Amino acid sequence: MFTGLVTDVGRIAKVEDTNGLRRLTVRSQYRVDQLQMGASVMHSGVCLTLVEFGPDDAGSWWVVEAIPETLSRTNLGQLVEGSMVNLELSLKLGDELGGHLVYGHVDALAKVGVIAQAGGSKVYRVRISAHLSKFFAEKGSVTIDGVSLTVSAVHAVGEEAWFEVSLIPHTLQVTTLGELKVGDQVNLEVDMLARYVARMLEVRT
Repeated sequence: MFTGLVTDVGRIAKVEDTNGLRRLTVRSQYRVDQLQMGASVMHSGVCLTLVEFGPDDAGSWWVVEAIPETLSRTNLGQLVEGSMVNLELSLKLGDELGGHLVYGHVDALAKVGVIAQAGGSKVYRVRISAHLSKFFAEKGSVTIDGVSLTVSAVHAVGEEAWFEVSLIPHTLQVTTLGELKVGDQVNLEVDMLARYVARMLEVRT
């Protein structure tokens, strides 16, 4: 479980395909004593398990493995050496919940449709499929590439469905979202509360 508050931006140091898996070596500023074998770390919205790790001059390095389904359903399949990823260590009991509860399970790949400057901030309009639109509400929560954000507007009409989020300068600076361009694909996780409410309404009807 995570909060959607990015605590580091890591760099992909190596990409290796072996035995049907893609092994990603990540370098981070996390201290090695913050890591443990088998721990879950969120990589741009995707929960992955550490299978190797060790100290590094700047902090630490580790290896995670992704199966073909993960690569096809998320943007991790687009990562190359040098790519940057938003990182968050798993939530511990007693930690401050500053964002919202996040699983690290991507619901869909979505595409950035419009980026508009609003003073020092930016407004991102993200296109979504019609079946996902029921999970979005103005002032609700969404996770984009592992970042917890508040939905500022929703247009839930068929193939033209979209939602908007407004990003403050701090978020643009300390996550990879500031580098997004129109047409880029992002990992999308809907709010878990919205997911359960939608399911309850489906069962009731």
